[in-house]
Amino acid sequence: MTGPVRSTVDVTTVELHGAAVALWEQGHRLATVVAHDDRDALRVVYVFTARHDARTELVVRLDPTNPSVPTLSDVSFPASRFEREMHDMFGVVPVGHPFLRPLVLHQHWPDGWRPMRRDAGPMPPMHDVAASYPFVEVEGSGVYEIPVGPVHAGLIEPGHFRFSVVGETILKMTARLWFVHRGVEKLFEGREASEALVLAERISGDTTVAHSLAYCLAVEEALGLGVSERAQTLRAVLLEMERLYNHVGDIGALCNDVSFGVANARALTIRERMLRLNEEMTGHRLLRGSIRPGATEVRRTPSPAVMAQVAEDVESLVALALANGVLVDRFDGTARLSTADARAIGTLGVVARASGVAVDARETHPFVAAPVSLRVVTQTGGDVLARFIQRVEEMRVSFAIIAELLERLTSQLDTGTTRRTASSSGLGIVEGWRGTIVHRVELDGAGIVTRCRVTDPSFNNWPALSVSLADTIVPDFPLANKSFNLSYAGNDL
Repeated sequence: MTGPVRSTVDVTTVELHGAAVALWEQGHRLATVVAHDDRDALRVVYVFTARHDARTELVVRLDPTNPSVPTLSDVSFPASRFEREMHDMFGVVPVGHPFLRPLVLHQHWPDGWRPMRRDAGPMPPMHDVAASYPFVEVEGSGVYEIPVGPVHAGLIEPGHFRFSVVGETILKMTARLWFVHRGVEKLFEGREASEALVLAERISGDTTVAHSLAYCLAVEEALGLGVSERAQTLRAVLLEMERLYNHVGDIGALCNDVSFGVANARALTIRERMLRLNEEMTGHRLLRGSIRPGATEVRRTPSPAVMAQVAEDVESLVALALANGVLVDRFDGTARLSTADARAIGTLGVVARASGVAVDARETHPFVAAPVSLRVVTQTGGDVLARFIQRVEEMRVSFAIIAELLERLTSQLDTGTTRRTASSSGLGIVEGWRGTIVHRVELDGAGIVTRCRVTDPSFNNWPALSVSLADTIVPDFPLANKSFNLSYAGNDL
């Protein structure tokens, strides 16, 4: 298997827009935007990715006293949100942005304080009194608003949802997030690369493998570490195990949201079995501790016979769920996200594929020799039913991949870590169970992290939830929300 094809292009602010448009026209995706404070200058890296593991970075350097770039929001919705985040955290102004209001920092944050700048200093006091968030008001006869959150019942993380409604029909929903912003990217800075792995594992607890793997791939590229074929295969097994226990949990939760408790109980039983298999493999139910820079270690691999039995149990669960006419009726046509909207918003993972957008980093950015059983499955409906079926189909693929990889492991030896050409930076791209995760890491000469940029697929997918809810009734919001099942923690870094 060949490695990634990575190129870096220095551009001026005048050249940036044209260079970015040229990459989009060639089929590239804007995977992330990374701002850096190099003390004497600000540097912004626009990371574009494409098939065959192509990675192109456009690098622009800015005057730290008056940093600005031309906005790319006229050609890319994801770019518009990356720019708003960059303005909040670094003070870089995207000139021409049509909607430049705070994204990450709420209205109580100190005015003009840019927390990721090196000269930011201690955080000033927050405002005791601040203006209300300027939600867009929908006007018209019979229109009223329903505010929900940020505090929710149970263990749900905080997020505020503002519904503009006529009768029970949703006209518009606006989500306000970042109530649990933790400064994760700042916490990476100054830590030794291996020590910082514990942060990556905990970015979003249900995505331990994907985030830690993306981080390790980035660090390994920066340090020039080569990982054995067996270690990479084990990583792929762990990644699919994480996909399985989360997908089966979502299938059960969707059943529960239409009061089909028996199906949810079966799903929880299967999920618990998966969690126990995880613990047998790694010593941790959420698969922590096995992946580290340069190596992968597990206590044991799952038995093919046990995995086959779990697969049979999943098929029995799916048959039970889809035989329920009320469930199918509630799922069908609810919270539909069109293919055109999914593409325009830049959605990833389950959400994108359920709307017919075939994006999967296992195919475009493989870190292990691709299994024959890997198939990028898609649906066309874009509704709750499509997202349910998408998870089912992905589980079937995951079971087949695990079976193939377990067979592959029988003939592989761990040859240990090797050395490759080192670089000061590295990029890790992994298809987590929610979608594509990107980590970009820069290290100094002593192996200390100077910058770690994390992009979780939930950052891309949250806006799509709002779009899908148009013409959906308010009582179906919990069902629609669960069908997306986005991460607050992965978004609110």
